Amino acid sequence: MVYLCFDIGGTNIKYGVLQADGTFLIRDQFPTRRDHAAAFISDLQHKVIEIGEEYLIRKVGISFPGFIDSTTGYAEFAGAIDVLHGKNIIDLLAKKVTVPIVIENDANCATLAEKLIGNATNCQNFICMTIGTGIGGGIVVNDKLVTGHTCKAGEFGLMIVDGMKTGYKTMHELASTSALIDQYKQFKGLGKDDVVEGAEVFHAARKEQPVQDILDQWFQYVSYGIFNIAATLNPEKILIGGAISIRDDLYTKLADALSMIPSWRDIEVEIEPCQHHNDAGMLGALYKCLEEETV
Repeated sequence: MVYLCFDIGGTNIKYGVLQADGTFLIRDQFPTRRDHAAAFISDLQHKVIEIGEEYLIRKVGISFPGFIDSTTGYAEFAGAIDVLHGKNIIDLLAKKVTVPIVIENDANCATLAEKLIGNATNCQNFICMTIGTGIGGGIVVNDKLVTGHTCKAGEFGLMIVDGMKTGYKTMHELASTSALIDQYKQFKGLGKDDVVEGAEVFHAARKEQPVQDILDQWFQYVSYGIFNIAATLNPEKILIGGAISIRDDLYTKLADALSMIPSWRDIEVEIEPCQHHNDAGMLGALYKCLEEETV
């Protein structure tokens, strides 16, 4: 028997047919239809039926954006899939297929992927922070994923990291990769539609002091968030995800920024990159499938 796991994105839906040990038998994707809820569910239904013709599916796992109640399948907020705001995704799909379904927030799935076969397999207390267009993450305490009272734990991007100078600015606004790129664009006089990758900012900082100053300030904001999380939860390690996490200099720069905080030495914690990127959502959904079977 196999597990069919979906990773829902605003542009594409990635899916994989996996064995319990995390081995992929199939890995592919198809465009996300976001215009109607019925179309979205129909695409999942057809994929379940198609895969079911070749494999015996034990369970379907879904990694989904937004505020997701994994115990019921209800999406209070469905991220970019706005036609599913306020809808119960498990109920909608369960009307179309007979295979058991589980669902979890995508950042939590990225966290669970590290627990399954990543850089946190031996950790009982760790944090995963994803840095990209926004800031997301997941929390594992005493070997259990912490989802919170209303399934909003790990929304690190909402932490205020500058409440004085700029008026309650959050990590989303100041510490995300998109925030760094926006600051760089303003300095360069570029328009909102001009495409800039994070690597360009790091490269320019080597030659231009004003860009280096922008980068240093950005690292300070990231370090504030990391410090607050470490001080609150005292994890074994903090894992960084997102495209920027593959940069080796990210960790040396973060170490420099954190060393400027006097109390960091009292709560210092190991910071590492996540092992999984493109497959993280599907592997996390697999973990959720397996976890449900042991309850």
